[in-house]
Amino acid sequence: MRYVRMCAVALALFMAGGAMTQEDSTFSAVWWNVENLFDTRDDPHTNDDEFTPQGDMHWTRRKLQAKLQGLAKTIAMAGLPDVVGLGEVENSYVLRELCQGTPLVRAGYRYVHRDSPDRRGIDCALIYRQDRFRVLKDSVVRVSDSAEGFFTRDMLVVEGVTADGDTVCLVLNHWPSKRGGEEAEVHRMAIAVRLRLLMKDLYRRHPEGAVVAMGDMNSTADEAPMAEAMGFGADSVNADGVRNLTLRLPREWGSHKFQGQWDYIDQVLLLAGEDWQVHDLKLLRYDHLLTDEKNRTGVRPRRTNQGMRYEGGLSDHLPLRLRLKHRR
Repeated sequence: MRYVRMCAVALALFMAGGAMTQEDSTFSAVWWNVENLFDTRDDPHTNDDEFTPQGDMHWTRRKLQAKLQGLAKTIAMAGLPDVVGLGEVENSYVLRELCQGTPLVRAGYRYVHRDSPDRRGIDCALIYRQDRFRVLKDSVVRVSDSAEGFFTRDMLVVEGVTADGDTVCLVLNHWPSKRGGEEAEVHRMAIAVRLRLLMKDLYRRHPEGAVVAMGDMNSTADEAPMAEAMGFGADSVNADGVRNLTLRLPREWGSHKFQGQWDYIDQVLLLAGEDWQVHDLKLLRYDHLLTDEKNRTGVRPRRTNQGMRYEGGLSDHLPLRLRLKHRR
């Protein structure tokens, strides 16, 4: 019944699409780490065994479908964004199911995905509305180090044109965690430097366009990868003109909660000329994405799985939505 209700709600939201979609001159982008969006089959080449019906998570098609319908509902509530960057996506199958097996099919979403060398088989991906964004080129920037046995998610780079003919370059990130101490921090710093150089290069090639880097950086704005390697320091703009828009968001919240503390480890960065105006950046805190803390001291994201226990939520992260305008 819950699955049917979610479908009905999502469908109703799509039927009201004219009231939800953004004005034509605004480009809208969402970033969301969707926490282990796996199919139910075992891939012998990755460590995904726990996300099968026989695995530790008892991951079934019914659970997968409930999650996909919940993701579609949330994307609809976000206004059917032009593009949605996703983290922790296993493969093209789940993206196809999201775009074509949910009410999102009515909005004409398609997807971009490339497999990365991450041991668990999770990647970054992009879904986009064909009527609002035309993909010109997609590529990956490999940030793993096979010589040291370090494998992580690639950066996914998508260059495209908006409905108004403006160029937007998207760089989707899911950086490794701090697990591993100093060795992990060396890799994280190197990835941050790589992103900084990549954004500069994309802007050099598209000086009239906008370069948007979004992702789960597993780092707050004041930690070394962002503050030092990306060069933000105490400022929200680095020496290259890259703006960390996440610093505009209310500090009493965050995109992720760990040990009772909200933090913005998901970030949105922008490199663009003065003709590009930030309409808004918003943390999406819809009720169905949250649940009460056990000690009743607040709320946290409602996860799909809390440890080995199925919680029935969508993610341990909250999504961020950016809206941009190009002034002429």
